[in-house]
Amino acid sequence: MKKILYLLFITICCGCMRNSETEKYQNKRNNIVDIRDRVEEIKIDDVLIGGNAQLYLINNYLIISDPSSNDKLIHLFNKKNFDYLISTGFRGEGPEEITNIGHIGVDEVHRKFYVNDHGKQLIFSYDLDSVLLASNYKPMIKMKMNEKQFPDRYQYISDTLCFGLIINTIGDFDFKPTVAEWNMSTGEIKPMRYEHSEIEKKRICFAASIEHEIYVECYHYHDLMTICGLDGNLKYNIYGPDWDNRKSNRTLYYADILFCGDKILVSYSGEDTFIKNQNGGVKSKCPTKFMIFDVNGNYLQTLETGYGISDFCYDDENKRIIMSVDDVAIQFAYFDIDGII
Repeated sequence: MKKILYLLFITICCGCMRNSETEKYQNKRNNIVDIRDRVEEIKIDDVLIGGNAQLYLINNYLIISDPSSNDKLIHLFNKKNFDYLISTGFRGEGPEEITNIGHIGVDEVHRKFYVNDHGKQLIFSYDLDSVLLASNYKPMIKMKMNEKQFPDRYQYISDTLCFGLIINTIGDFDFKPTVAEWNMSTGEIKPMRYEHSEIEKKRICFAASIEHEIYVECYHYHDLMTICGLDGNLKYNIYGPDWDNRKSNRTLYYADILFCGDKILVSYSGEDTFIKNQNGGVKSKCPTKFMIFDVNGNYLQTLETGYGISDFCYDDENKRIIMSVDDVAIQFAYFDIDGII
């Protein structure tokens, strides 16, 4: 009997040791730095851009995607001084026009960017230099997407290797997102093997790093971040103070994520997803905070910007975070990371 109890004790202890290697519980994340006075407005007077703008960087340029525009959907700026340059991407039903713009993938090496059209289920290819020369430039079709399984967003490495957030449709009203290797040339999708066993309804953002050989999943409605190797094997589950495995949750935790050098930068809320506006309607509430982790998921600090962050990107060359913000006073802003991150 004593021997059985001893073996049971050893088994439990070994299991705890294994879990301690991958399961990290962070009960406090209270290293908060207020950086509102470091946030600088980006004034854009030459072109009208609507809400829900998405930001991308390619070489020396900032791309702003404007899904609410009735004319041109894509605007290019000098990323250093934010001077407006040109607009492209015509909205419409024509052969080279976009009906429902989605993610923009960036190929910096060949100076091309790829635009998802979820209306036509096509990905268009734009040559950057040709766009800069002529606003009436017409793109080529890069590929046709599968209506049942397609990339929502992705990090382009080459035509044969992208890391993407793949949407798998379930009936007419539901879907499941999966991080996967995606071959843009053949359309082949290889889902990553790890899935958290306690999450029933998965809604995530993700980012991949070739340099650090990892990808990160952050859950919108669970206080959970998962770090895996590019081979799909789990490295760490990072549980925040409000972690639980409830299927239905109105609280928004992680909104978006990117790598900032050797740091993981996430926009984080921890508050109710929806709020009432002044007219009594309901609108989504954007997070105002960035949380910073190292590449092993260890929490470092929280940056309070004071502005609702609807999208953001990292300009490594100029060492700044560029943001699209939900605020009555300003629409776009940036802050330098020197002395902060």
